Amino acid sequence: MLRTARTAAVLLTASLVALGATACTSGTDDSVATAAKSTTGGSTAGKSGTDESGGAGEQGAPEKKAPAKVGDTIALKGMDTRADVTVLKVVDKAKGADEYTEPDKGKRFVAVQFRIKNTGSKAYQDSPSNGAKVVDTEGQGFDADYSDTDAGPAFPADVTIAPGGTAKGFITFQVPKAAKLDTVQFGLDSGFADQTGQWNVR
Repeated sequence: MLRTARTAAVLLTASLVALGATACTSGTDDSVATAAKSTTGGSTAGKSGTDESGGAGEQGAPEKKAPAKVGDTIALKGMDTRADVTVLKVVDKAKGADEYTEPDKGKRFVAVQFRIKNTGSKAYQDSPSNGAKVVDTEGQGFDADYSDTDAGPAFPADVTIAPGGTAKGFITFQVPKAAKLDTVQFGLDSGFADQTGQWNVR
């Protein structure tokens, strides 16, 4: 009888822990954002109701969006910041900024230009390179390298953007020569935000 009571208590405790974990995670947005932000103001509102030809349309059906690509903007959430992030350009096989800057043996430089617009109510203060990476077609991720290239001006180590403001700069990566790039990823809060933006570069 005592063992049965203890078993019931253990099962009850486990259930409460599971419910607590579900409650804690259900309110977060731990996701990879791949949909580009719409650039046609107000057009999506009309799609949710009847179409212009008088038909019923696809009421309630979620609109499928193509994965973001170079040139697209993704709206991202941070811990207490928000930003529209755009991958403007990907320069594969970029050259070092001077004759002394070269990638490691067997690797190449890839420079990615980002634009960050602060859409939140607080200042954006971060090191953008900490939250950026490139991923190859085999799923291998590569963090930022601190080499400068001839692709263009890099982000400084620390970037501060006032609400409504914008900053632009390149982030450099060292990638194996044979690797085929698949995606570029970026997250706010040095990559510790729950949400990560992802752009296809194939």
